[in-house]
Amino acid sequence: MSILEVSSPAPRDRWNELVARSDRALPEHVPEWTDAICASGRFGDVSRHYRFDSGAEAVLPLVARRGLTGIGGWANSYPPAWGIGGPVHTGLTTDEAVAVVQDLGGLGFQRVGLRPDPLEGPLWAAAAHRAGVDTIARRAHVLDLSEGVDAVWAATSKSARRNVRQARKAGVRIEVARGGRLLEEYYELYLTSVDRWAEFQREPRALARARAQARDPLGKLRTLGQALGQRFHVLLAYVDDQPAAGAIVVTGRTAHSIRAAMDKSRIGDTQAAVLANWTEIEVAAGAGCRTLHLGESGRSRQLAFAKEKWGARPYDYVELRIERLPWTRVDSALRTGVKRAIGFRDD
Repeated sequence: MSILEVSSPAPRDRWNELVARSDRALPEHVPEWTDAICASGRFGDVSRHYRFDSGAEAVLPLVARRGLTGIGGWANSYPPAWGIGGPVHTGLTTDEAVAVVQDLGGLGFQRVGLRPDPLEGPLWAAAAHRAGVDTIARRAHVLDLSEGVDAVWAATSKSARRNVRQARKAGVRIEVARGGRLLEEYYELYLTSVDRWAEFQREPRALARARAQARDPLGKLRTLGQALGQRFHVLLAYVDDQPAAGAIVVTGRTAHSIRAAMDKSRIGDTQAAVLANWTEIEVAAGAGCRTLHLGESGRSRQLAFAKEKWGARPYDYVELRIERLPWTRVDSALRTGVKRAIGFRDD
């Protein structure tokens, strides 16, 4: 199978139609998500619409760096910390996925990063192998919501159900806002979590906060909230009227939970974080989503346990790196050296 036609930037009518037709389309696949990335001023829309001679179609959300840091050309679907990318499509064969990878390799960029839907891991791993491009091994957890929230509850571990009941009995209050309300309260909680992670990982707190605020500035989250509107949910669990746990849940045909946060000193023995986790599931199911992506887990047993107690399953997949020079290997070596120098504990 071969590519019959390519359009870039992708026509919005075809883009929206493919998202509407796909049961697997991620919240990040909507064009408004790309608009939010480009609103930062650092990226431009170079999305691509593919039509194959088999009749299959695909839209690849893709953005390229602007300005001096974009010299030489770096493009991503999506940039780090901007969610899952990859194509939304009507059903691609391995041959057609290989054709997409080859097309990206011919665009002239120094590097193209492609982080696909974890549920499509085998397709893109095979395409990467056949096209001979570098990959980064990843693992994510996804929760099936297709049978409804009652089925998820029935499959949830006994300890998790007990902890949800304990949180409600302790008077934990849950508030869910849409479109960006509660972001300021959430963000303070998020930075508190960053401090805790820094201590665990043996990273200087100031460095951890600087990295977090560069990666996820409050303005970025506000922009996403404005772009997605009712599909952008900020969830907070309150203990004694103080935010103790929270997350952001974005919804569409599927849902994605991002940026979980908590203040362990406020949670105490209330199990507020567990009730917040369960509320994320309720929000996603209530929005009619078929799956809830619970984010990257890597090889962390602790993260895997926290997600699998709800019935989520791990999916191994690869991020593709189409490079003219070994940028990924150099970057990995530099990061490893810095982590060793500061005694970073990466779990």
